[in-house]
Amino acid sequence: MTKKKTNKNKRKVDKKKNDLNVPNIVSTSKIKIFFAFTIVALLALIGRLFYLQIVDGAYLSNLATKQQTKSEEISSKRGNIFDSTGSSLAISEPVDTISINPTKIKAKTDEETVKLKEKVAKAFSDIFELDYNETLEKVNKTSAAVTIIQKVEEDKVNELREWMKENDVTTGINIDEDSKRYYPFGTLASQLIGSCGTDNSGLSGIEYSYNSILTGTSGEIVTSKDASQTAIPNSEQSFIPAENGYDLTLTIDANIQSIAEEYLNKAVEDNKCSKGGNCIIMNPQNGQILAMASNPNYDLNSPRTPTSYYADDWDNLPNEEKLNRIYDMWKIRSVSQTYEPGSVFKLITASVALEENITETDKPNDFYCNGFEDINGTPIQCWIHQPPYNKIHEGESLREALMDSCNPSFMQLGKRIGASTLYKYYDAFGFFDKTEVGLSGEAPGIFFDLDKVGPVELATMSFGQRFTITPLQMCTAICAIANDGYLLKPQIIKSMTNTDTGEVTDFDKKVVRQVISSKTAEKIKSMMESVVTDGTGQNAKVEGYSIGGKSGTSEPIAGNEEAGYTSSFAAITPIENTQVVILVTLYDPQGGSHQGGQTAAPVVSNILSKILPYLGL
Repeated sequence: MTKKKTNKNKRKVDKKKNDLNVPNIVSTSKIKIFFAFTIVALLALIGRLFYLQIVDGAYLSNLATKQQTKSEEISSKRGNIFDSTGSSLAISEPVDTISINPTKIKAKTDEETVKLKEKVAKAFSDIFELDYNETLEKVNKTSAAVTIIQKVEEDKVNELREWMKENDVTTGINIDEDSKRYYPFGTLASQLIGSCGTDNSGLSGIEYSYNSILTGTSGEIVTSKDASQTAIPNSEQSFIPAENGYDLTLTIDANIQSIAEEYLNKAVEDNKCSKGGNCIIMNPQNGQILAMASNPNYDLNSPRTPTSYYADDWDNLPNEEKLNRIYDMWKIRSVSQTYEPGSVFKLITASVALEENITETDKPNDFYCNGFEDINGTPIQCWIHQPPYNKIHEGESLREALMDSCNPSFMQLGKRIGASTLYKYYDAFGFFDKTEVGLSGEAPGIFFDLDKVGPVELATMSFGQRFTITPLQMCTAICAIANDGYLLKPQIIKSMTNTDTGEVTDFDKKVVRQVISSKTAEKIKSMMESVVTDGTGQNAKVEGYSIGGKSGTSEPIAGNEEAGYTSSFAAITPIENTQVVILVTLYDPQGGSHQGGQTAAPVVSNILSKILPYLGL
């Protein structure tokens, strides 16, 4: 009994002993999963760090810099525009922009805030003559900033400041310095000068073409800031000064421009020109444009207000049509609107003939006019053969043909010259290219391809029809004749001034090429004088001055009769040492006559009688 009990106790002791010595066993698979998870997590962390540091590092660094820095733009001042005498044509005046932070316009209670916002909206609408409901809608917005009105004059800003002081409104209303473009002469040279938008960027004319020069470059101040967007004291600050725009001085003389516009407007009215008119005055010795007038014009201080026929039925037009009319009103017609020059172009045909020794100025009966020229069965009449004249010119020299503006004589001359030779000179005179005067919207001449020029096309080209050029191309070509045969690039900018340094850059004349000899040029000028003394241009005479000229009348193409006639007159003065060239063009005259010698020549006479004494000639 005792032995058995002892063995039993021994087994119990051995069992306890074994229980104490056996270790806790962990599953091998669990260990592997743990290590795999750890390795994946480490790899993901390393990958993320790599992406943030290497791949996305530059972006995050830049983002941090933006969050830690405050950048403030320094606006550049737009340059002014002056005429050649120093008169201001376009200037920038200081004004202000009124904006608000709607969330900062608040009172102690919601009810009081509503009343305050209504009060602010009422003040804005009264002071700045705005619609109250639209203004209140802006004031009630949740945006960070809302513009109320731009380009506010000083007296209105002072009125707002006084209201804010009286009503103890100190936050939420911002008054920021700005500038407004102002045009002292209003309508003078409106298409040429052009206007600016509310952002002070050019919309048309010189304001648009030379926008980058006039605008300048904005500056910048960069400072460090903390989390509350407050500048950090003694932190590094960078400053980039603004470069103000250049001042531009034009070749235009405001006095000559105003004279040209006065008589052009009168001519358009007197001759009932339904499509207006155009006038260019140039100095042929340097290519400078002294005046570039257009009718109708518009007020540069209100550039979106239509004038003349652009305003017809305005209220009933769709918005797209309104916009198209405004854009058309802004166009510089001297460079953008091509026209058939008519008989003024006979000066070019005559120049080619003399330069090529095809004829002489005074060879008797060199041409014959029986009232029309038969071109392959197509009769093309001379103006003198039509009612009310019903005459013929008979035998004529080149001088007489030019004096009488005889179409058959020039058709015969064109046939002698030939299309290829004519085109060679057209190219030399610059009719196939833009003049590169530096004005937007300039168009080149539009001609038949040389291989498409048949007998009829050659005949009509010879007296200036069935192709189109711009008035500036025509005037520039006549300047070449007046300048001993040298074609100059027309010039509209006389100089520009760096307003920061005062440095002035002058623009000198640019000779393009010699088109005809000085001998030929002298012969043409002599014949032009005969046109005025004894020919179709006698209405262009100016007492006490030697004037040369040529009239032009082009009829509309069949099927496009609504375009109407275009009458024009070109003149040079004095004949020797010519210093003024003028071209007047009238579109669709519906008065007593459509002949250039009857409608445009008197305008030239009136303008020259005023500007020649002014120029001291």
